[in-house]
Amino acid sequence: MDRFDKLHQQLTHFCPGMALREQEPMRCHTSFRIGGPVRLMAFPTSEEELLTALRCANECDIIPVPLGNGTNLLCGDEPMELFVLKLLDGLNTLERLEGDRIRCGAGVLLSKLAAFAQREGLSGLEFASGIPGTLGGGAVMNAGAYGGELKDVVTETRFVTLDGTQGCLVGEEQGFGYRTSAFTDGTKIITGATLQLRPGDGEAIRQRMNELNQKRRDKQPLEYPSGGSTFKRPVGGFAAALIDQCGLKGLTVGGTQVSVKHAGFVINVGGATCADVLALTEQIHATVLEKTGISLELEIKRLP
Repeated sequence: MDRFDKLHQQLTHFCPGMALREQEPMRCHTSFRIGGPVRLMAFPTSEEELLTALRCANECDIIPVPLGNGTNLLCGDEPMELFVLKLLDGLNTLERLEGDRIRCGAGVLLSKLAAFAQREGLSGLEFASGIPGTLGGGAVMNAGAYGGELKDVVTETRFVTLDGTQGCLVGEEQGFGYRTSAFTDGTKIITGATLQLRPGDGEAIRQRMNELNQKRRDKQPLEYPSGGSTFKRPVGGFAAALIDQCGLKGLTVGGTQVSVKHAGFVINVGGATCADVLALTEQIHATVLEKTGISLELEIKRLP
């Protein structure tokens, strides 16, 4: 019996109601629709199950990989000896608190969170209504769009460490920066957060959300699988503009392509592999560097 078999046995014993899948294909859990199978995937439905899973993994000397909606994740094509904790829909508490605050779990989709705030007449999350990730994944990378970022509204973040120790970071302790946070290094798994919003008119909030979502539909290739914005915004410019300037729109490698609609997106046009994406992004990086002197940095995350 190897480490993963032992972990499966322990999880079955200590969390009998938690779903477990062996050799689960990651392409079914990422917006890129790319990725080979992982050895074991668990679907905790509560923080208690998550804590138990972490402690079991620690005892088996296995480092778990937390997964939300997989919207900025590029997974390898080959089988991966990994234990993935799928948190989407599991940590899904969502409640309004006094003082125009919302408390929510890490597995809540940002679109659902923004819609809840709108119904409650709370403004500040309009920018997030079209972001496809979860609160947990969004907080890890300080997700943002159209002038707004989660750092503007998240006041405290609850987490557990990989050995199952619970904690909370508040204010500047959260380390929010451009597509980064105190959680980016992977040593802490976000379980939930508290957000401070402001009173607003529900209908005006709805109209602003609709406006921003229409902009997304008009400008972004949402009809294709992708990992969202492929590269981070370089200092003093925009990755999409640089890629377009270098004549790379429509460039294709295997099943991947630089979107002709938005050059900042590498899309899966059919049957794309991780190797295709890496080859295309490397070609983009090299061309932009050669022609502009600017080195683009990937925004999408790799697994493994």
